[in-house]
Amino acid sequence: MSITDMILGLGWPLANFAIFIGVLYYFLNQPIRDYLAGRSATIRKDLVEAAELRASANAQLAAIEQKLQALPGELDALRTRGAAEIAAEEKRIAAAAAAERDRLLEQTRREIDLQVRLAKKEILEHAADLSVQLATERIKKEVTPEDQSRLVDRYLDQVKKS
Repeated sequence: MSITDMILGLGWPLANFAIFIGVLYYFLNQPIRDYLAGRSATIRKDLVEAAELRASANAQLAAIEQKLQALPGELDALRTRGAAEIAAEEKRIAAAAAAERDRLLEQTRREIDLQVRLAKKEILEHAADLSVQLATERIKKEVTPEDQSRLVDRYLDQVKKS
């Protein structure tokens, strides 16, 4: 076998291979182009969406970081407002307690004054009763029947004159 025979022996298989490639090219050229064009468009679209998602994520991250930076200030403001509200509530409670104390003191003073007046009245009534009782006993001891008749006569004379 010589080189010429070997080259001629390779001719038919090479021709067959070239025909096979040509047929494949003829039938698969358009579908492969369509597939690659679609794949390219899908990849571009996915890249655009990824860029948009990345931009959106960056914006959200920036917003979250901004909120996190503002959080200590907001917490301080809340603490300050809470402390102010607590102080105001304490003042309101103290004022209400003072008003209630004053009201109770005034009510107690009125009740004490009333009890003092009632006690004075009872003492005066008791003193008057004792005075009347003492005077009655003295009159009974000191006034004689003669004094009684003289008093009655004097009273009758006064009634006649009036």
